[in-house]
Amino acid sequence: MAETNREDLRGSHFTSTGLTGSVFRDVDLSGSVFRDVDISRSTMRGVEMWDVTIDGDIGNLVINGVDVAPLIEAELDRREPLRVKMRPSDPAGFREAWDIVERLWSQTVERARKLPAERLYESVDGEWSFIETLRHLAFATESWVSRAILGDPSPWHPLSLPWDGMPDTPGVPRDREVRPSLDEALALRLDRMATVRRVIDELTDESLAAATAPVEAPGWPRPRAYPVRECLLTVLNEEWHHRLYAERDLAVLEQRGA
Repeated sequence: MAETNREDLRGSHFTSTGLTGSVFRDVDLSGSVFRDVDISRSTMRGVEMWDVTIDGDIGNLVINGVDVAPLIEAELDRREPLRVKMRPSDPAGFREAWDIVERLWSQTVERARKLPAERLYESVDGEWSFIETLRHLAFATESWVSRAILGDPSPWHPLSLPWDGMPDTPGVPRDREVRPSLDEALALRLDRMATVRRVIDELTDESLAAATAPVEAPGWPRPRAYPVRECLLTVLNEEWHHRLYAERDLAVLEQRGA
């Protein structure tokens, strides 16, 4: 077990580092950046948190004796009433949710088209560019619909982009240097969205309640059975949140242009 005491590690970078079970006592973490970090089951006492921004999947978060996760969820639903529609329970609800996804993303793409083409390759605060976001959503659809639900063992297009923390996997592309045009990225994106539309339009109560057949080939998701409903909810979750991130970052890019 490593021990550090009264050491100055300011500006250090910890990447793919195991710190499970570590103890931080009398440590200054001000100005730190935590990205793709799992802090489940952590305990923080005597902390000072001012001007802190947290984005992520949050549940059972107790602050000063109050579980704030339900409060956060309720406030997010209040701000974005359509967000509730992203948690459907029947085929009609999934069709309505996908109608919303198509409509909102169409508006976001039109907003992006008003920017100079080079802006769409720019990162904001280390996040994916707009083009990379479109490529990642293609990957998400290929993985959870084409592979998991439809059984294609290797559905990925060369432009598809997995999440940064995914281990390199045979057959799964990860080209961060390629720079497709917006129209090229959209052609792939719209084709994959059409696959989701077809699957959702054909949903029945029975097929929605079914489980997928494991796909025995390298890739994502891992080879096992998944509830069809969970696969489709994963896609809706990706679509909803990445559009919000894209809208947030487009606002910054618009200001850069101004």
